[in-house]
Amino acid sequence: MDLIGKRALVTGGTRGIGAAIALDFARGGANVVVNSRAEDATSRETLSQLRALGVQAEAVYADVAKPDENERLVAETAELLGGIDVLVHSAGGPCPGTIETVRPEDWMNAFDVHVHAAYHLIRHALPHLRKNPEGVILLVSSVAGVRGCPGAVAYGVVKGAIVQMTRMLARDLAEDNLRVNCVAPGIIRTRFHEKMTSDQQKHNLANRIPLHREGTSEQVAQVVHLLATNDFMTGEMVVVDGGMSMQVVR
Repeated sequence: MDLIGKRALVTGGTRGIGAAIALDFARGGANVVVNSRAEDATSRETLSQLRALGVQAEAVYADVAKPDENERLVAETAELLGGIDVLVHSAGGPCPGTIETVRPEDWMNAFDVHVHAAYHLIRHALPHLRKNPEGVILLVSSVAGVRGCPGAVAYGVVKGAIVQMTRMLARDLAEDNLRVNCVAPGIIRTRFHEKMTSDQQKHNLANRIPLHREGTSEQVAQVVHLLATNDFMTGEMVVVDGGMSMQVVR
């Protein structure tokens, strides 16, 4: 798939990994709608950076944890861009806690933001995607959904569900030439990890990450670009974690 002229919706697209994906797509010639819950200085700056690349760039503010907001988000995106070729669900956030300490409302919200949002977004986007000769759905999982991670049971479970959703959707949608892939980032320096202590960071670099460095949002976006453009890849999960998940974690 050539991204030139393609129309992409990126949830969580105003900051962090989502913004890096949107900017990468725009550099490839795609027109982009970025989504966040509300307008702020960061969203305005991201939109400015996208428009400076010479493509059509718009922002639609919606809370993807709410089913009706997903329907509106997809409808407004299709109207603004004239259709949708690529759907990226990158919106999310941490949900710490063990099974005994995570609050029921936080458990349910984790599913609403990560899994249920993907369900609603894809259902509403499919009529638009099917109008095209090719299309792509890209989901963001995590190494926490691939290997056990202490103290984050809700987050690990929803991110594991994203991996299996990718496989199931890829099989169901292949006849429509719609490809579905996901990326599983490791420790990427974004707002997600802003509460990490200096001792935790030192431990990660010294012991948990074989390459002894954190990743960047841009490195994740490079992989997402590949998953979007390589038209013989579907149903795949690609890990971007500096080798963390392939070792016996210390």
